[in-house]
Amino acid sequence: MTPLVLVHGFMGGSAQWDLQRAYLGGDRPLIAVDLPGFGNNNHLDAPDTVEGFARFVLDHLTGMNVDTFDLLGHSMGGMIVQEMVALAPQRVGKLVLYGTASSGNLSGRFETFEQSRQRVKADGVTSTARRISATWFRDYEKAEQFENCAGLAERSSLQSLKAGLDAMEVWTRTDNLNHIAAPTLIVWGECDRTYRWPQVEQLWTTIPQVSLAVMPGCSHAAHMEKADLFNAIVVDFLTP
Repeated sequence: MTPLVLVHGFMGGSAQWDLQRAYLGGDRPLIAVDLPGFGNNNHLDAPDTVEGFARFVLDHLTGMNVDTFDLLGHSMGGMIVQEMVALAPQRVGKLVLYGTASSGNLSGRFETFEQSRQRVKADGVTSTARRISATWFRDYEKAEQFENCAGLAERSSLQSLKAGLDAMEVWTRTDNLNHIAAPTLIVWGECDRTYRWPQVEQLWTTIPQVSLAVMPGCSHAAHMEKADLFNAIVVDFLTP
């Protein structure tokens, strides 16, 4: 079967997909990447462009002799996979864009990128990781999976936080949306405080072969808040 590549977002890592591995994998090879500066690759310097992250993932897959694959990207990872599709469209079968947008113009984000940069500088990695992770859940710190998510976010390097914020803010691939040939699924939590409906609507109304799944009662970490529902939606889309 076609491998499924999972690309995490800002302050994430391959461990964030633990509730997905048994369900999205099965007979399908599952490749969960750790981006440079995050998770198991937090010792690596992070690039300061989305294209740099995209080329890292593409090179990683080439090194594994994985030529074609399905692709799922979350948040900043959703930006990265859009960049991957633009750079190497022939390698991507199906595409899942989860809690993301086509540019860094995130009007309505819980705080601006500049505010995030200033808070990182003033508060450090641990405090920033826990504060921002809380916004990814409808119930903030009370969410069942909050500590798991925050613990992973705390592993991010200071350099990667600064680089990731810079990369997202200036990135755009809006002009490529109507050129995406891959069948695409958009997944969005209706209470997402990072990526608001207008950004998601733009993806939905512009990508040619697109489906939309809105997950009720979820915020930005819908794959952890309602894992069974998330898994069922993605498996249904990927199943021939």
